[in-house]
Amino acid sequence: MSDTQQAGLPQVPTAEQPGYTLWHLVLYFIRLGTFGFGGPVALTGYMHRDLVDRRQWITDADYKEGLALAQLAPGPLAAQLAIYLGYVHYRIRGATLVGIGFVLPSFLMVIALGWAYVRLGGLSWMQAVFYGVGAAVIGIIAISAWKLTMKSVGKDKLLWAIYLILVAVTVVTESEVAWLFLAAGFVNWFWRAPPRWLHQGGGVNALAAVQLPAAGGMFSTMDWPLLTQIGVFFAKAGAFVFGSGLAIVPFLYGGVVTDFHWLNDKQFVDAVAVAMITPGPVVITVGFIGYLVAGLPGACVAALATFLPCYLFTILPAPYFKKYGKLPAILAFVDGVTAAAVGAITGAVIVLAKRSIVDVPTILLALGTAALLLRFRKLPEPVIVAGAALIGLAVYPLLHQ
Repeated sequence: MSDTQQAGLPQVPTAEQPGYTLWHLVLYFIRLGTFGFGGPVALTGYMHRDLVDRRQWITDADYKEGLALAQLAPGPLAAQLAIYLGYVHYRIRGATLVGIGFVLPSFLMVIALGWAYVRLGGLSWMQAVFYGVGAAVIGIIAISAWKLTMKSVGKDKLLWAIYLILVAVTVVTESEVAWLFLAAGFVNWFWRAPPRWLHQGGGVNALAAVQLPAAGGMFSTMDWPLLTQIGVFFAKAGAFVFGSGLAIVPFLYGGVVTDFHWLNDKQFVDAVAVAMITPGPVVITVGFIGYLVAGLPGACVAALATFLPCYLFTILPAPYFKKYGKLPAILAFVDGVTAAAVGAITGAVIVLAKRSIVDVPTILLALGTAALLLRFRKLPEPVIVAGAALIGLAVYPLLHQ
């Protein structure tokens, strides 16, 4: 019996035999989680470049469906897209193993950094590293956003209008407005494949044609009330925050610093910096925060509570996306949401650039990174990030003595 049968989910047509094994896909996401710098903007670009363009394991249509679903559902964008791509050919088993493989490397890294942070009384070198890495990352994600734009929006004037509106809104508000993704989907749907009831007066009942679901010794020393509090708070963060991993930062600040007083301002800023200088999903900062609050049990509870909702929000609607995703109305809706998502991603690049590009050296680092990636297309991003970190360690102390 298949995973979907066991879970009582609708049956979807069996995809043609993929040209890769589940182990190949899991290994890819382990590597991406280990070396994929740049946050959600870069990570989604890497997935398209590697899995759609280069290896052709995933079709462009499946990628767009995953990006649309990840953008519409609450939770971290890159992790949800990874989970969906694991689902495409290997269903729940693939989604689960890919999700774990993608998140685990960066989780182990932030645990190690948390251990060092607690014992060394802070990470004074972090600002210098982030100074260099942050600028290089802007160059990386700018190239990724440009390629994603050309691939997803193309020459379609309506999609370009949606894209540019989302770029502007993201830059002005410095956040991602969830309802605009829905609006973009409906606009493109009604323009490209208008439902019959618009012409026949059939009423809104026609919308019911596609129905979606409602949505030992160690244990004795644990502070269970605190762990419960951590679990509830981070579950809310994973279940109710839309947009990229960066969107969760204001929500975390309000709870971690203002409401519960688990961390002070400096510790919280350090936690965000840890997320930015480690590969994988930015939202993995929850593991670092959980470690500072309650050690290893706190880190595990915080990470599990944050990622479990986004996992469920991906695999539960996934069968419906697969079953109905080829209908003209759904295709048009997905194209509209994808254009909006890529517009928001591009806007996020501009927002991040304003914070990371602060002087001449960072301008040169960002431009140099972009030039290197355009000139040497097979140059590994981790090499660039490592070089930028060394430049940051050398230059930052000279400028901030």
